[in-house]
Amino acid sequence: MTSLLELKIYIKKFYIKNEVYITYAWKFLLAFISILVINGKLGYMEPLNNFALVLMGALLCSILPPNFIVFVTSLFILGHLFKLSVECALFAAIVFVLMFLLYFRFSPKDTLAVLLTPLFYFMHIPYVMPLAMGLLGTPTAVISVSFGLIISFMLTFFSTNAQSFGSEGVEEAANAFQDVISRLLSDKSMLIMIVAFSVTIVIVYVIRRSSVDKSWKIAIIAGAVSLIMCILVGDLVYDTTMSLIGVVFGTVVSAFLMLGVEFFAFNLDYSRTENVQFEDDEYYYYVKAVPKVTVSAPERKVKKINRARDQHR
Repeated sequence: MTSLLELKIYIKKFYIKNEVYITYAWKFLLAFISILVINGKLGYMEPLNNFALVLMGALLCSILPPNFIVFVTSLFILGHLFKLSVECALFAAIVFVLMFLLYFRFSPKDTLAVLLTPLFYFMHIPYVMPLAMGLLGTPTAVISVSFGLIISFMLTFFSTNAQSFGSEGVEEAANAFQDVISRLLSDKSMLIMIVAFSVTIVIVYVIRRSSVDKSWKIAIIAGAVSLIMCILVGDLVYDTTMSLIGVVFGTVVSAFLMLGVEFFAFNLDYSRTENVQFEDDEYYYYVKAVPKVTVSAPERKVKKINRARDQHR
């Protein structure tokens, strides 16, 4: 445990010292991977698949605010879907307009939630996001995570049903647009996931904000259980084709990952808890103080040996 605490201190010092360069690096990697995933799932407009264009877009995102990554990835999605069919691009444009209106109004700082939800979804562990946002975010993260799920299902839907699009004529395009809306909105799996993730975020947030000992661990366990139960109930009610074994396995893996997040973000020593009471002219204050687990990192001593000088002597 001591070595892990020392590693935590080293990582924290390294990040503080190189924060500017690390910020550029993670924004570049996030934008680069997100665009590659979009091109891999869609890829209908050939110029957007050009590696130089992808690299330029990621480099541009690295020097601009994180919200710009969401804007750039949205443009890539719209470009590919416009090549596929106008009705698909129109539906995606409506989703993105709603997302930007709600996202920038209620949770503009949850850029990572919008981008990481599809990435974890395609890695088959999207259950990381509700647990992580409940621990590190606020209930408004429900909006960002929900739109991340909608984008995930939307990309999957358009990539697996590409052959059924591309109608000619105004009436055929209108019918195709209506068909896209009805088929996507009738996807019970997406609705179940959105509800389950929203409930989990709220539960995890409420528990981790409480003053009970080991609140973060309790929140992780409660969130994992609630996530599995919500998806199980939804699957029984709507008879979806979701893999319950995959849900349980993915949730357990996500819970263990969140224990690592807890170690770096909220590692407390409950054995030294103190209850403090003090007062001023108007109030009595009852404070529960729990110290953080810390360890002093050993300082490295470098001994310099001047060989030439020793030989001369």
